[in-house]
Amino acid sequence: MDSVLRGLIVYFFLLVVFRISGKRTLSQTTSFDLVLLLIISETTQQAMVDNDHSITNGFLLIITLVGTSILLATLKQFFPRLDLLLEGQPVIVVDKGKLLHEIMNKARVDEEDILSAARMNHGLERLDQIKYAILERDGEISIVPASGN
Repeated sequence: MDSVLRGLIVYFFLLVVFRISGKRTLSQTTSFDLVLLLIISETTQQAMVDNDHSITNGFLLIITLVGTSILLATLKQFFPRLDLLLEGQPVIVVDKGKLLHEIMNKARVDEEDILSAARMNHGLERLDQIKYAILERDGEISIVPASGN
């Protein structure tokens, strides 16, 4: 039972940490982010298993974590507010070619991120060619081109 509680505590702690860290944290992985995830992974493993390194404990933790994930996915279908809390909502970061700096700063998105998405997805090169740029729930930036582009 101790392993189940440890697993749940770590699961929800990481969920909160990644939710606070923002959408862009998970969408663009750098080598620094990979190293950080490996360290977090090792630390998390140690926190969950304590001194019990048995295969049974490992299986119990896997079932606990996957089961919690399935439970939350199911609950999000029935409770839209929970989905909003866990996943957030898309936010507009460019409105009719104008950068929304306050929102961008909060989401840790810069102009180059937006222009990069505009170039890659639509071949756009300037902000005035963008009607809307939306930071999606998964951290990707969607671009709606301005009319005539």
